[in-house]
Amino acid sequence: MRIFHPSLGLAMALSLAAPILAHADEAPGDPAAVKQDEDGIWRDKAGDPTFKVEADGSVDWETYSGFRRYHSECHVCHGPDGEGSSYAPALKNSLKTIPYAEFYGIVVSGRKDFMNGNDKVMPTFAENKNVMCYLNDIYVYLRARSQDSIPRGRPAQHAAKPPGFDAAQEKCMNAS
Repeated sequence: MRIFHPSLGLAMALSLAAPILAHADEAPGDPAAVKQDEDGIWRDKAGDPTFKVEADGSVDWETYSGFRRYHSECHVCHGPDGEGSSYAPALKNSLKTIPYAEFYGIVVSGRKDFMNGNDKVMPTFAENKNVMCYLNDIYVYLRARSQDSIPRGRPAQHAAKPPGFDAAQEKCMNAS
């Protein structure tokens, strides 16, 4: 499925995240794109969403979309281009060790770390359609940044929007 359907509500999202979090101790693995699914999303050998950068620097649609969505919703805390800030960690670095399942679980459920007076709180985004409808895209963009496969800033060139993207986006954004 291309886009998460947010009408599941927080309780359903959390229950769906629980089995995913069980595999959170696994490393992200090789990000090399090995196949493109029917929705146009590139997958690595483990089946996780990943990026595809062509020799001319063009990125796949999901990486480009992820850049746009990250800078719309995430950069306020995590800094431009996933570089971090004094408020929240550099996701560019975090995605070197956090696998897709853990990333998904953190975004859906949130996270609270209270250690040595250095309290960190990531709110839940389970009900935020601007995040959940594009969660794979955000992950793919940050994964590309974590591997230094794309530079800072807006990707100069990108692949065309895959067929079905607009319909899936419309369905997700208008779900109640």
